[in-house]
Parts: sequence; structure tokens; C-alpha cells
Amino acid sequence: MNWNAKIVSHRGEKRIAVFFEKNTDLITRIKKVEGSRWSQSKGFWHVPNTVENQIRFKITVSLPSAEGIEAIEKFKQYLRSKRYSESTITTYSEALKSFFVFHNNKSIDKITNEDIIIYNNEYILKNKLSASYQNQVVNAIKLFFKTVKERSIEIEKVHRPKRARVLPNVLSKEEVKAILEAHSNIKHKMMLSLVYSCGLRCGELLALQPVHIDSKRNIVLLKNSKGKKDRIAPLSKKILEMLREYYKLYKPKTYLFEGKIEGTPYTNKSLQQVLKQALQKTSITKPVTLHWLRHSYATHLLESGTDLRYIQELLGHNSSKTTEIYTHVSMKSIQQIKSPFDDL
Repeated sequence: MNWNAKIVSHRGEKRIAVFFEKNTDLITRIKKVEGSRWSQSKGFWHVPNTVENQIRFKITVSLPSAEGIEAIEKFKQYLRSKRYSESTITTYSEALKSFFVFHNNKSIDKITNEDIIIYNNEYILKNKLSASYQNQVVNAIKLFFKTVKERSIEIEKVHRPKRARVLPNVLSKEEVKAILEAHSNIKHKMMLSLVYSCGLRCGELLALQPVHIDSKRNIVLLKNSKGKKDRIAPLSKKILEMLREYYKLYKPKTYLFEGKIEGTPYTNKSLQQVLKQALQKTSITKPVTLHWLRHSYATHLLESGTDLRYIQELLGHNSSKTTEIYTHVSMKSIQQIKSPFDDL
């Protein structure tokens, strides 16, 4: 079975997170582990951090050398000075830590390309770790040696996994409508509607402030989005009417969607729960996430004839190749293809 486990901090408690692609047998097995839980916000199963579970999930608790720990701290300082997000800093530093632990008995200054290849073959591939993790480690090592050690590692000699083409999950317009109309609570309905109508990421919605809504120009300003870029998205007339009604009722101060405490943003976890409750009120059984609404927005725009270049701008994609993935799930052209079976 292809799975990976590591110790993480979850809600202030040390737990063992277990990562694997959706598999009925593995889900059944992990449910039998006492204290196992599914994290909706993180998207992984986690179990108590006990010695028994460390052995069960082959967790080796080890630390890098003193030199390695110092090097990781310097790397973190560099990433923070460059304003990398905390999640990226954690991902990169943990990847680098794994590499240093593997080569614990070797001075960092003596590490070569060959050592990275050995780590790749003897640790990542041997333990059947994911392709995305493999890429994260390679990226972290490359950046560390270039910035902290000021010497280049010939990454091209390190085998990288072929990037899998995973198609985005898309809902039909009827399914989207059912989800958006499921809630009678205007705040819940407003949040889900805004995610779909503007193709927003979850974090972008939660960071919105009333001043970011420009009703005269019919746009919403998305500040400091992914990649630290600002962008604008058009607001439909229907959404503006809903926003006016919502604003009169809730009168938000700091954030457009505030939590229980005035002036604090609505939480990611609560927003996920809003979607979950909406799905429970519909007949939709697909494992829908908030990002599915963003995917559906892009695909429905493409199907209605919107130019791919505009969709790229609306979604905030750096590369057109990222946006082109929606051409593979758009049904407009596919449905017009006549099957040769009809001519038999």
C-alpha cells in the first residue's frame, strides 16, 4: 500500500499524520486505529503520537546534526526575509530536515549531487513517497545551496518525477445552483456565491474587506493573493444586489465576512463547514470542496465562449498552461463530437 506518515502539530497536539491517495481498504484499516481522526481542513487522517503508532506507521524520530539544525534556521531566516508564506517555509524546511537526517554523518559542505541521488533512491523511492514530496525536497535543496551555501547543485542530474496531469473537478451549473441555494442563511449563501461567481480561492474570500468591493465599477479587488499579486474580478449585478442586502443586515466592520468576534475574519474551518452543510441539503454525493467551485467557474466561463487569456487573468494564473487544463474538462466541444458507433 502506498502511504506516508509523519509527526505533525495539529491543534496544539503532536499527532501522526498519514497521507495516502483515496483508498477504501486503507480508510477501513486506519479507522480501526484507536483515536484516529480525519482532518477536513488539512485533508489527512491522523492518529495519536504513541510509540506503538510510530512503529506501526514506520515513523523514525530523529534530528539533524547541530550543523544541520543551524543550517535550517539560516534557511528559514532567508525565506522569511524574502517574504515566503509560513506554509512554504514549513514545507521547505521540513523537506531539508529530512535530507539532513538521512545524511546525518556527513558535513553539509561535503554534500554532492551524488548524495542527493542516493537520498532520492534510498529514501524517497524506497519508501514510495509521493512525486509532489520528491519535487518539494529537490526544490528545497536547490534553493538552500544556492542561497545559504552560495554554491550550485546540479539539480538536472537528480531525477524528478514526471508531473501527473490531474484534471480539475467540475460541477454542472445545475449542481452549483443546488449548492448555492441550499442555505437560507444569507451570510452562508453569500460566501459560497461569491466563491463561485468570482472564482475565488478560500483565503481570498476570507481576506476580503468591505472597501475591496467597488460597486460603482462592478469589481472586487483581491489584495495580496497567491504569489503576492493583486488582481480584480468582475461582480455580477445579482451578486451586487445580494451584497447590498447582506451588508445592511450584518454591517461588517473590518472584514467582509467576520467571525463570532467582531473585527476577526471568518475561519477556514467554518467556511468548510458551511459547504458541508449545503451539500447535506442537496442530493450531491460527490466529495465537493470549495476549490471545485473555482474550477467550475473557470470551466463554465470557457464553455460560454470567454477567451482563455481573460480566464487566466481572472484566476490569477502566472502561466497560460495552468489555465489550459480547463480545456480538457470543458464539455462544449466534446459533446459535439459524434461517436463512430452511431454510424454502425
